[in-house]
Parts: sequence; structure tokens; C-alpha cells
Amino acid sequence: MDTPDVGTQLSTFRQTIDNIDAALIHMLAERFRCTDQVGVLKAKHQLPAVDKGRERRQYERLTRLAEEANLDSGFVEKLMEFVISEVVQRHRQIAAVEQATSTDQADAPQFT
Repeated sequence: MDTPDVGTQLSTFRQTIDNIDAALIHMLAERFRCTDQVGVLKAKHQLPAVDKGRERRQYERLTRLAEEANLDSGFVEKLMEFVISEVVQRHRQIAAVEQATSTDQADAPQFT
């Protein structure tokens, strides 16, 4: 009976893991591009960076998804806390830039 040796099996698993890791990075990058646009919209309309209601709904939804996928919901919650804290930080940075830009434009001389 021919069975692949342990090294070959490990190599196959690790290649799959590497592919999944690459996909995760690309998905996170796309998520941040989208949340940055949310940050721009919030900044232009002077909305707060944090939306506790949205966060609560996300945690509830993602906890359900984690359970359906047989993932530890505590792990998913920690992961999302990390992601959301990064999103909020980026939203605050975007708002600061938007505010500075608005202030600069308001202070600029008006020629008519």
C-alpha cells in the first residue's frame, strides 16, 4: 500500500494553509478599503467613529456564523475586537484629516 510520507503530507497541508493565509490577508485588505470609505462618509457628515449598535449586531451575527462553522466563538470575538479597534482608529484618523482639510478650506481667503 502506497501512502505519502509524513513530510509530503505536511507539505501539502502547509501549502493549503499558506493559500488560505494569503486569501485572509487579501480579504482583510478589501475589508479595510471598504471600512475606510465608511470612515470618509462618517467624517464628512460628522458622525462618530464608533457605532455601538452596529458592533453589537456584528458580534451577534459573527458569533452565530462561528458556531455554524464549528469555530470557537470566543476566538472570533477576540479577532473581531482587534479588527474593529483598527477600524475605529482608522476612522478617527480619517476624521482628523477631514476636519483639518475643512478648517484649512474655511480659513482660505475667498475671492469673488
